[in-house]
Amino acid sequence: MIDQFGRSIEYLRLSITERCHLRCVYCRAEEGLCPKKAELSAQDFFRIAKACAVLGINRIRLTGGEPLLRKDILEIVQKLSSIPKLLDLSATTNGQMLADQAQDLKRAGLKRVNISLDSLDPKKYRRITNAELTPVLAGIDQALEAQLLPVKINVVLIKGVNDDEVDHFIQLAKDRPLEVRMIELMPMAELGQDDSLRVDNSQLITARPYLIPAAAHYTGQPSRDFTIEGFQGRVGFISPISHRFCASCNRIRVMSDGMLRPCLGDNLEISLKAALQENDDNLIQTIRSAILAKPAGHHFERGFVSEKIMARIGG
Repeated sequence: MIDQFGRSIEYLRLSITERCHLRCVYCRAEEGLCPKKAELSAQDFFRIAKACAVLGINRIRLTGGEPLLRKDILEIVQKLSSIPKLLDLSATTNGQMLADQAQDLKRAGLKRVNISLDSLDPKKYRRITNAELTPVLAGIDQALEAQLLPVKINVVLIKGVNDDEVDHFIQLAKDRPLEVRMIELMPMAELGQDDSLRVDNSQLITARPYLIPAAAHYTGQPSRDFTIEGFQGRVGFISPISHRFCASCNRIRVMSDGMLRPCLGDNLEISLKAALQENDDNLIQTIRSAILAKPAGHHFERGFVSEKIMARIGG
């Protein structure tokens, strides 16, 4: 579907839970598990995804919170993977539970995974996330073994915290087909409001002339990708603040409680709950109207503050 600014909306970020067992400093910090009583059912997510497919959305990423905390995660994946028009079904995970589930997720129909990994140092990882590093590394190994490819590693850079590890992260892509992406800190939580902690990705790229620009995997991809001679994998840089990509944004987000958010950097939300109690035509029309309400772009550079943290919206 084409929105009012001529963008083809083809990508749904579907958050299936707000719950997470990490407390990342740039996300929820002091918060623990979120209640699951308001989460939609697997069937509700299926109906929303089918309605989106009718409108031209052909790529879905499951997010959270931590999507693998859903006990019905395999049912959700199986249902969504059965949608005929769907070209890609992926998930973003913190990797803590991935090692034990990677093979089952692949068999259920998941195509690939993005794994959050903000430090390769066990002590630093614990300070950032309040969790252990070892399960994540095991999850990466099992994702590769299960052929959930490409396996993408998401690194949120924080100046003075983990920006000294950039080259170590890049080396992860040398001998294995990993795609390592450096993500600029976003103003979605208290820590992100401090501009002095934001690492400018353009400076990282300029300082590494050995990076060879690579073609994007798909239209509207936020990551600027690079290859390196002799490397199996890729390196990417996602820069919503310093390298705004709103003009080619092709996504909407649906949260675990049924709220649709057309733009991450705008507080406009539309509830799908009433439409879920009606027929599919009404659900499709509600989503269509929400897409047409998608703003031209975010205003993070003007000091926009989201009313919800990232864990509530979906990563």
